[in-house]
Amino acid sequence: MTTPSTASAGSETRLATILAISAGCLIALLTFGPRSAIGFFQLPMITDRSWTREDFALAIAIQNLFWGAGQPIFGAIADKFGTAKVLVLSGLLYASGLAVTAIGEAPIWLLIGQGLLVGLGVAAGSFGIVLAAFARRVTPEQRSFVFGLGTAAGSAGMFIFAPFTRGLIDAFGWVDALFIMAGTMLIIPFLAVALKGAPKVGSALSTNQIEQTMGEALREAFATRSYVLLTSGFFVCGFQVAFITAHYPAFLADRGIDPYWAVVGMALIGFFNIIGSLGSGVIGQKSPKPILLALIYIGRSIAVAAFLLMPITPASVVIFSAVMGVLWLSTVPPTNALVAIMFGTKYLGLLGGTVFFSHQVGSFLGVWLGGYLRETTGSYDPVWWLGVALGVFAAIVHWPIEEKAAPRLNPAT
Repeated sequence: MTTPSTASAGSETRLATILAISAGCLIALLTFGPRSAIGFFQLPMITDRSWTREDFALAIAIQNLFWGAGQPIFGAIADKFGTAKVLVLSGLLYASGLAVTAIGEAPIWLLIGQGLLVGLGVAAGSFGIVLAAFARRVTPEQRSFVFGLGTAAGSAGMFIFAPFTRGLIDAFGWVDALFIMAGTMLIIPFLAVALKGAPKVGSALSTNQIEQTMGEALREAFATRSYVLLTSGFFVCGFQVAFITAHYPAFLADRGIDPYWAVVGMALIGFFNIIGSLGSGVIGQKSPKPILLALIYIGRSIAVAAFLLMPITPASVVIFSAVMGVLWLSTVPPTNALVAIMFGTKYLGLLGGTVFFSHQVGSFLGVWLGGYLRETTGSYDPVWWLGVALGVFAAIVHWPIEEKAAPRLNPAT
């Protein structure tokens, strides 16, 4: 029998969950938006500061590396001390990094601002932190969907910030545009209040009721073949999307495409990313997640190969951006869901963050190689084709992943 007090408590829990997920989605939007629009700053920055494309690429590559290195650390801190504290730090670091980038005259300040500070700011407030908090607030059956929802929110940030950033640069110049974007990052600490504390339902829903240290959790994960394969494949996702994020506008400019179409292209990636992320979350609830991931990676390789082999025109930019948008972050919901299935939610921030570190090592190489090879060969094409080959590799390694709990969590073993 349900008493009035029980019903009231359940209603309050549901409301708290809705508020937490809503706030988390807004945070994902804010943290993903500015860094996804960074490619629009490349040409005005290097013109005004007399920097090179390699200087810019190295800073963004370092950003991705610190994002990846910081993810498991901030994930572990969030697992132990709470998500809200880490998110407050995210907003402060992110805002500081954008401001330092705006005022720095030498390349070293680009490395510190856009590389170190923004990288750590994104790490403290990105998908891994937010999705781990979501996982503790919903049932296992709902996780794939809410992971898709959070990822779609980040995608919306890309869709919104592409025209927003271009408009700010055109209206105020790139320096003031960075200061304005820094101000928006200070909203994050206020939103973090909704994710303060862990609801009682969170611990009740966790499949991991066995005491385990962080070290033991990591050792178990890396002794699990499927986790190692998942981590290896996610490297490819980072390589592909980070290269396009940083160099797509400059690549199109090199091919004589009007800058307007670069804005359209990035916005389309963001818009269709919303569809792809939500679709991936829904499909992942009913279909084998390893097979879904393999199909996403092979789809990316086909899309890039077709784009490069056809003439680069505004029409092909629109088609490619839409297709790539559907496949863009659709890898995130099934990847995080697989980690939760394998090991539970107790250390999901740490273990999901470790998988994501592999993603960011790939991001570092994709961004840096893009700038380096463009400077040395005069073309981005070698990196595009390397991404095609890596997509095939990722499809192969995801296929044999087993979608099941670790032995200690599996009653059947």
